[in-house]
Amino acid sequence: MTWHQQSTQAVVDALRTSVEGLTTTEAERRLCEHGPNVLAEGKRRTPLGMFFDQFTDFMILVLLAAAVVSGVIGEAKDTIAIVAIVILNAVIGFVQEYRAERAMEALRAMAAPAAVVLRNGGRAVIPASDVVPGDVVILEAGAIVPADLRLFDMAQLRIDEAALTGESVPVEKVTAPLHEELLSVGDRKNMAYKGTVATYGRGSGVVVATGMQTEFGKIATLLQKTGEGKTPLQKRLAGFGRHLAIAALAICAIIFMAGILRGEAPLLMFLTAGSLAVAAIPEALPAVVTISLAIGARKMVQKKALVRKLPAVETLGSVTYICSDKTGTLTMNRMQVEEFYCDGTIVSAPGSGDPWDEFLRAMALSNDASVNTAEVIVGDPTEAALFMAARLAGMEKREVEKDYPRVAEIPFDSERKCMTTLHRDPAGGFVSFTKGAVEVIIERSSQMLTSSGTVEIRRDHLETISERMAADGLRVLAVGLRRWAALPATVTPETVERELTLLGFVGIMDPPREEAREAVATCRAAGIIPVMITGDHALTARAIARRLGILDDDGDAVMTGPALATLSQHELEARVEKVRVYARVAPEQKLKIVKALQARGEFVAMTGDGVNDAPALKQADIGVAMGITGTDVAKEASSMILLDDNFATIVRAVREGRKIYDNMRRFIKYGLTTNSGEVWTIFLAPFFGLPIPLLPIQILWINLVTDGLPGLALAAEPEERDVMGRPPRPPQEGVFSHGLGIHVIWVGLLMAALTLSAEGWFTSIGSAHWQTVVFTVLCLSQLGHVLAIRSERESLLTQGLLTNIPLLGAVVLTFLLQMATIYLPILNGIFKTEPLSPVELALALGVSSVIFFAVEGEKWLKRRADRRNAPALVC
Repeated sequence: MTWHQQSTQAVVDALRTSVEGLTTTEAERRLCEHGPNVLAEGKRRTPLGMFFDQFTDFMILVLLAAAVVSGVIGEAKDTIAIVAIVILNAVIGFVQEYRAERAMEALRAMAAPAAVVLRNGGRAVIPASDVVPGDVVILEAGAIVPADLRLFDMAQLRIDEAALTGESVPVEKVTAPLHEELLSVGDRKNMAYKGTVATYGRGSGVVVATGMQTEFGKIATLLQKTGEGKTPLQKRLAGFGRHLAIAALAICAIIFMAGILRGEAPLLMFLTAGSLAVAAIPEALPAVVTISLAIGARKMVQKKALVRKLPAVETLGSVTYICSDKTGTLTMNRMQVEEFYCDGTIVSAPGSGDPWDEFLRAMALSNDASVNTAEVIVGDPTEAALFMAARLAGMEKREVEKDYPRVAEIPFDSERKCMTTLHRDPAGGFVSFTKGAVEVIIERSSQMLTSSGTVEIRRDHLETISERMAADGLRVLAVGLRRWAALPATVTPETVERELTLLGFVGIMDPPREEAREAVATCRAAGIIPVMITGDHALTARAIARRLGILDDDGDAVMTGPALATLSQHELEARVEKVRVYARVAPEQKLKIVKALQARGEFVAMTGDGVNDAPALKQADIGVAMGITGTDVAKEASSMILLDDNFATIVRAVREGRKIYDNMRRFIKYGLTTNSGEVWTIFLAPFFGLPIPLLPIQILWINLVTDGLPGLALAAEPEERDVMGRPPRPPQEGVFSHGLGIHVIWVGLLMAALTLSAEGWFTSIGSAHWQTVVFTVLCLSQLGHVLAIRSERESLLTQGLLTNIPLLGAVVLTFLLQMATIYLPILNGIFKTEPLSPVELALALGVSSVIFFAVEGEKWLKRRADRRNAPALVC
């Protein structure tokens, strides 16, 4: 039933109640019928189930298989290392999912703990969970609304609905029926909704919905239905793991069969093929991913962003759209006077002298805002804005009130749309100040105060000025005064609020953050499209979007909630990429927008702070909640929390995410290339009539020392200079894009060619050290490779060796460990190696360094191609 359209009597009749409330007996009956006024809890996964779910990923299963193979061939250390990595990842995944399940608990915790209702004709305080449809609830300032109400009686009731609608200004409530059917939640001004807060006045309403039937409950339902998809990183690694495992097992099977056909011992070939299978699968990959994300998460905390789910850091580097709430995210969440109209001019800062002094005095005195002991302004946001504007101009309320003490007042009324205060005038007599809606104050004014004195008002001109200020998204108020020789016999609107002298207009708005403007510009330069989704009015949203740079022109760029409601999901998907601002939207519409963008192949980040944002935060590829103003629900449904509520922090997160993905690509490039070099070396040797180049223990050693420390150290690589100068990665882009696959093939083949050439040369001259040389060349060539791939295009000389100290240390340590296997007698027996002469070692170093120079040559060719393709500068 559309309760906001019904009269009070129609609502009372429909619910079989009265304005005097229910009896206790009837309330108990209805509680049994409708159930408690709480949010139902969906089916919850057990902690044990969440933990075991971590072991179902294909890559994890492959690693466990590799652990079994390592155990079979006698490499217990590899088995222990792989199992430890798998368990570490499972624990991290479990913790993340367990925290995500707390979203519903936070939502339930926001419900009102108690409610004042009419029972048996009198007031009663009951648990909010016992409120039933038909109850009459009494609201006072500061009370949390316990259920959805149709209001029927009030005295200047205002309710803060920011958590539900995103609108920053408390809503002035009414009791009359509203005739429009398709009104958004924020426009149903004769309704009060569960979870919102009464900030001023008092009122009464009939309960029309409880529990899951409330607007709050509908959001809870959306949260329960919204699943969490895999991140781009998880999707890429899953596909990568499947292909890699299949390829590695196929090649190892071929090598095993080829060795048997050549007459090699079956046990030796089984151990060789098994060792190669372990070496071919980069078991350090999950560890590198975890460490990279953990490093990024630690850095993000230092930059005021708390990452709740590690993959979120990388996901931010993939987003193509950032859908942001307006209030408190893009704006200051604080009303502020932006423009003044006085003495015939519109200015951003007030002047001095008459009529400015009178204007500012009126703003300070006709105002109920005040400063508490902590020097924080308290009161209605609009009045607080007027108070602060007057204060900044030197009109301190506490000082002015000493000369102009208040003697009477006429409170604000939504029907009159104005308020008046009367003060004793130190010059003699009294003065009244009236502020309110422009059309009301103009209608009740006969003249206007200027620096030349009072002049007759020109209504058409003043209305044009007001419309021009409103077109900028400002909420415009007018201020007037009247002087009295003595107080009127009766202080009423009819006797006081007439024959006013107009002083001027003020334009108020919740201003955009300065950092947000810069962040929007950076996002657009990086190919990310920012979109504003707000519960505020379209005019205000359009003005803020223009000032932030989100909106360039009108066109189809702004869409309202009612217009959105008329579109099917398919129709929205056809238009969604053209819209930059959504105004007056309902919670389910935010979710609809995110889904439409995702259906178009976009990766969406959603920022928000209210309960209304939670479903969209959960549905989005990454949800970003506000840490200061954000509700617990929004925080628990998100992947990341901005500790400073600063939109600009998202840009830093995007930068970090892109760097992390680059580093993980480097590790994949490094790991696959070195592993393919090992595979090609073993695979191709028989075709050239060469003996098996390496023993199983040597293969596993190379895999351990080269895939270990140097690979992990790539996670510490600093960002490249153009990290924010390139567009987001296409969502469908795989890990082998931008030439990575080609690089893996040609460098792996070159590595094998160099290793086999060294083997062929040293075996031809009858060297007894040929296998140790092969062992050394293959190991050291991989160290040259890791130094060369630190950047996609920049040379190592440009980067400098000291820009990644952990990697330099890992390379040095790995080199020393390799030398130890050659020159320490205790290790010679284990690895079947022999000390090399200085000439042999020099030759091994020379051959292995070819890889470094070859990859540096590849980067030089890329830089040259970039210069050729760069657009010519036009002077």
